[in-house]
Amino acid sequence: MPRSNRSRRRRAAEEPSELDLERILLGMRRTEAKRSGTWNVQPVGAAAAQKVYTCPGCGAEVPAGVAHVVTWRADGLMGEQADLAARRHWHSRCWQIEP
Repeated sequence: MPRSNRSRRRRAAEEPSELDLERILLGMRRTEAKRSGTWNVQPVGAAAAQKVYTCPGCGAEVPAGVAHVVTWRADGLMGEQADLAARRHWHSRCWQIEP
């Protein structure tokens, strides 16, 4: 039987890997409209969450290492810098149920 000169390792590298939709969407900032106004919402993955914050929705801690969202006004009157400085870290579920 003739020997193949093709490397098997290269064949595995040539196959396209499946896209991980959650990984792609995880870091994407979006804008959401609520009764209180328009908000920028930035998801924070568990690996990037390195500090402890207090959730304004429930008053409990958002521990380090827990995925959550950061929100700030998109329609504030004081300007983008002031809105960004006033951003808050929410539990993802608390932000979802916030009217």
